[in-house]
Amino acid sequence: MDLARVINGKKHMWDKITYEDKKSADDAAKKYKDANFEVELIQEEGKYYLFTRRVVTEVVVEGQPI
Repeated sequence: MDLARVINGKKHMWDKITYEDKKSADDAAKKYKDANFEVELIQEEGKYYLFTRRVVTEVVVEGQPI
């Protein structure tokens, strides 16, 4: 399994877990979505894989400008 895939023009990272059934993959996907991740579910050869992507919504800068 690829560690990263471009899905719909955006890079997603595999969570490195192989889900045996759709229900367990859906449960994990919900947890990722609740934590503000974009999630793509991929099914290959009867197994399910989650690819996630987190969008930066806020950048905190410390220190003073140079």
